[in-house]
Amino acid sequence: MSKDVVLVKIKGILPVNNGEAVFLGNKQKVFVIQIERTMGEVIKMFIQNKPKQRPLTHDLMIQVFRGFGVEVDRVVITELRGTTYYARMILQQRNELARKVVELDARPSDCIALATAQKKPIYIASELFEQVEDMSHILDDIKKSSEGTEET
Repeated sequence: MSKDVVLVKIKGILPVNNGEAVFLGNKQKVFVIQIERTMGEVIKMFIQNKPKQRPLTHDLMIQVFRGFGVEVDRVVITELRGTTYYARMILQQRNELARKVVELDARPSDCIALATAQKKPIYIASELFEQVEDMSHILDDIKKSSEGTEET
């Protein structure tokens, strides 16, 4: 994996016809990854620190990680093939003797959910960031139109 990455943050999660649109970006650019509706809801729960009646799959994964002294270090959205984004989750385990780093292939939605739950950074490969279409104007338009409807 290339070391050339750009830090991004979740700028918004909005419902679309067949799932959720996750807007990720920074001051320079915003891009969109489409994910399953349930994954969007999970990510929103982690963002809002909403309590859950029962642990979700991502909560279970975090508990397993903690049991083994592992944590998410960061996630990186690495490439786009067709309309499918790919990502890597970088895990680390530290103890008094050493630090072990493991890099896993994972769905971007799972990476975003776990990074959000553990307050870890989300990156995109620089080369990919240059290629993705800037959707800042669409997010701004949506925010402006929703502000107008909230007041009524």
